[in-house]
Amino acid sequence: MSRFGQVCRLAVFATVLLLCSGAAANANANANVNASANVNTNADPGPSADGTSTIYVARRGWHIDIGMAAADLAPPLDQVVSNLPGARYVFFGFADKHYLLAAHRNAPVLLSALWPGASIVLATGLPNTPAQAFGEKHVISLSVQAGQMRDLQSFIWRSLRTQDEILKVYQQGPYDGSVYFLAVPKYSALRTCNTWGAEALRAAGFRVHARGVVFAWQLWIQARRLQRSAQDISSASGASLLKGSTL
Repeated sequence: MSRFGQVCRLAVFATVLLLCSGAAANANANANVNASANVNTNADPGPSADGTSTIYVARRGWHIDIGMAAADLAPPLDQVVSNLPGARYVFFGFADKHYLLAAHRNAPVLLSALWPGASIVLATGLPNTPAQAFGEKHVISLSVQAGQMRDLQSFIWRSLRTQDEILKVYQQGPYDGSVYFLAVPKYSALRTCNTWGAEALRAAGFRVHARGVVFAWQLWIQARRLQRSAQDISSASGASLLKGSTL
């Protein structure tokens, strides 16, 4: 590849990292405002009678978060809830620590994110439903069994830096109802916020690929496919039950 081509490729990656890390704060801030405007006072959600729960994939521009009902959080990940009072749902987003917390997000800071470096997880608590917070068309719901939810939470927990199994807030987030936690994985051009989101879904047992996932749409397409497959299975099952019924 020519030097010009290398520079162009670097610029593309830098742009993606900028949008990914920036959205981790800005988009979530908008979501928090929208959610607070219509607080739902209904009982907190949790596992259904058949033991299934729901994982939420939220897309806001270039960034994707993974979330779940606060009532579904089990030890040790439930430590997050104590730092997000009033949260009915909790969303997690992976980002570059140096860029996200930089006082001046200039070109040198942005380019430094291309190489493996320290990462951070932004946890956002929503007092209302994900659809109300982010907009229905920007949220995909995936039903999971107890084991899948447990595996997802284990993945998120392993991503967080803890001390003696105790999770400590690194600092308050960019808006009310959000906090930053230090993370273990390195952030780079090859492992962005969306890569991490794909890895989270894989950990939950979903058939998605994480390698090469840089843009949000790459993960979004896979999540929509998973949702459609689940809906098709549900429809087929319902049709089968109807055919077998008698009046």
